[in-house]
Amino acid sequence: MNRRPHPLLVVCVVLIGVFLIAPTVIVIIMSFSTLSSLRFPPPDLGLRWYRNFWASPEWTTATWTSVKVAVLATATATVLGTLTALGLMRGRFPLKSWVTGLVLSPMIVPIVIIAVGTYILFVDWRLQGTLFGFVVAHACLGFPLVVVNVAASLQTLDRNLEMAAQNLGAGPIRTFTKITLPLIMPGVVAGALFAFIESWDEVVVSAFLASPFMRTLPVVMWTVVRSQIDPTIAALAGMLTTLTIVLLSGALLARNLGKQGT
Repeated sequence: MNRRPHPLLVVCVVLIGVFLIAPTVIVIIMSFSTLSSLRFPPPDLGLRWYRNFWASPEWTTATWTSVKVAVLATATATVLGTLTALGLMRGRFPLKSWVTGLVLSPMIVPIVIIAVGTYILFVDWRLQGTLFGFVVAHACLGFPLVVVNVAASLQTLDRNLEMAAQNLGAGPIRTFTKITLPLIMPGVVAGALFAFIESWDEVVVSAFLASPFMRTLPVVMWTVVRSQIDPTIAALAGMLTTLTIVLLSGALLARNLGKQGT
């Protein structure tokens, strides 16, 4: 028997939702202001600050850098995370729980500690301020997200399908590419989307690795906010919020499709 939630509980949930969403909505509305300062409500609406963003070399260069880093880091994290999840779920080896904890440690360790350690190590390796260094660091942060999502898909996968393929003569690689990978693809896609979001929004590690010639978009945003109040930030926040919502919706949709498929 389905019980209706208490009206007071519904009111609390609605108020919490409004409290969390209202600041974002206010910033998006202010991004359409024609004034040179942030003011709510804006007296007039326009696309001045959106045009200013795309006309600024500083913003567009940082955006292109973030796109390159996020795409390369996502590809790296997805491939390595999928293979790692397969090994953790199907493999039998000593200290398996310790290895699992090590793989998931980037999700547990405070991000500042990761940033400081990465900076010290990358300075010695001369990777600080390089595209390769950014990709490696961001891939390490997105890696456990892929492992978690792919492992969840593997846990619900019927092993009899793989065993049937092997009994019919398919080798391990052919079984994985023809049977396992298509069935766990929703988990792989969800993990990739989460890894992309992690890289796209990451600011702490990126701030430690940044150089005058290599800065991601969140780092430029943080630098600009500290020195001046530029309404372009509001326009950029609106675009980033929209992109994040789209990617999160895609990740959740992929996970739901995976559950329905099983």
